[in-house]
Amino acid sequence: MKLPININDLLAARTVEWERLEFKAGWNPMAVLHTMCAFANDFHNLGGGYIIIGVGEDKGQPLLPPTGLPAGKLDSIQKEVVELGYRMVPYYHPIIAPYEVDGKHILVLWVGGGQTRPYKAPVSLKKGERECAYYIRKGSVTVRAGRQDEAELMSLAATVPFDDRINQRAAVEDLDLGLIRTYLQQIKSDLFHESAEMDFSRLCRQMNIVDGPDESLLPKNVGLMFFNEDPSRFFPQTQIDVVHFPDGPGADSFTERIFKGPLHIMLQSSLSHIRSTIIEEKIVKYPDRPEADRFFNYPFSAIEEALCNAVYHRSYEIREPVEVRILPDSITIGSFPGPDRSIRDQDLHAFHFLSRRYRNRRVGEFLKELEMTEGRGTGIPKMLREISKNGSPEPIFHTDPDRTFFLVELPIHPVFAEALAKKAAAEVTAEVTAEVTAEVKRLVAVITGDHFRRELQEMLGLKHAEHFRKVYLLPAINAGFIEMTLPDKPKSRLQRYRLSEKGQAVRQLVNGKT
Repeated sequence: MKLPININDLLAARTVEWERLEFKAGWNPMAVLHTMCAFANDFHNLGGGYIIIGVGEDKGQPLLPPTGLPAGKLDSIQKEVVELGYRMVPYYHPIIAPYEVDGKHILVLWVGGGQTRPYKAPVSLKKGERECAYYIRKGSVTVRAGRQDEAELMSLAATVPFDDRINQRAAVEDLDLGLIRTYLQQIKSDLFHESAEMDFSRLCRQMNIVDGPDESLLPKNVGLMFFNEDPSRFFPQTQIDVVHFPDGPGADSFTERIFKGPLHIMLQSSLSHIRSTIIEEKIVKYPDRPEADRFFNYPFSAIEEALCNAVYHRSYEIREPVEVRILPDSITIGSFPGPDRSIRDQDLHAFHFLSRRYRNRRVGEFLKELEMTEGRGTGIPKMLREISKNGSPEPIFHTDPDRTFFLVELPIHPVFAEALAKKAAAEVTAEVTAEVTAEVKRLVAVITGDHFRRELQEMLGLKHAEHFRKVYLLPAINAGFIEMTLPDKPKSRLQRYRLSEKGQAVRQLVNGKT
């Protein structure tokens, strides 16, 4: 049996955190049982872990080449592991995979987070010993749960993460063998070659994307998210909407692209679209030195990290898509719901995202295998590094007190912002030069706040009200330079007039010339 993970990556901990790995130089039934119990309890919703038997360790690092296990004992050890599973309450059995590394035999136990946690295990395997206890992981160590930890573990009993639950509305046939094999090939899993001839149900069991007895085998949600051509059939609004507002959200024109499909393919396609259509580079040369500076309007790696995090941490029970908004001066990436309540507001503003709960442990597991995310709170630091390296402004995180949404705002690089401001000023200049009359320019130049009509006439030295209205006021309103304080009551005696944002730009231009 092979696991859906490359054994060399596993030993090097390139795709699995150290706290999800336990190395055992030799066969130690009691230690293995307690760690099995801890990984099955999955106290931090990380997706369980791996016990590697036959490989020693020193300060958390595997000692290679491995010490190995006697070839003649591999079968008996596997049988003992099965028996240990029956000693746990309730029963639990990991997936067992033998490997040969550097000519030595090892066993890998894949202990996924259990569906029926919490689990207890005997404190001792001595004959007549009846005491059982809960075990959990604290960092890279298996420990017996304390009183407070035990109470928290009980609260998790009915909270198997959504992505790890069985989907009663789907069938195993909804899982696509081609997508599964493509994924296994991408992550260079040893299981890829065997999957071509393996029984499909057995393959799905080894990947832990199905559960239940053989006569009623059902797919898990995570299997449908990654290995069905259209996950939105089962999870409506599983999509990424990329909306481009070239002139701002208030303008009439915008373009929209909707990306659907398996999570990783949907993510890759949307990122490819953003990279090819939005990312721009600017080279700034200097007369006093040969080296030029290179800037991007947005660091792509930061966008990639933010979007991956949105797909990883969104709720697939909420019927809202992940939305990317591309505005003239920023990009926002929004998802539902917001960060875990364990992250305080002050930590949010200080970029300290240290949550003890992960909403989609299995989604994170598959994305990590594809090296699309690292997990364990490394996303925000990586985003900040890329932003700093590019010289871009810091991101802005938006949420509400109830944590119903999370929005990451990435401001445009200052060099590009300056270019946008110059372009806007040039457009205003062209508009003023081409269309604005001398009378409108005079009116705009004198407005400093909210003014009554009679007040404006007096400021301009005009006595004829109808002439002022037709030649000065209405053209300025129609051009969008002046707005009414009571737009719903245009003839109100309390009506006053003020400059719009556009009018303020014109006023600066007019006053600058006068």
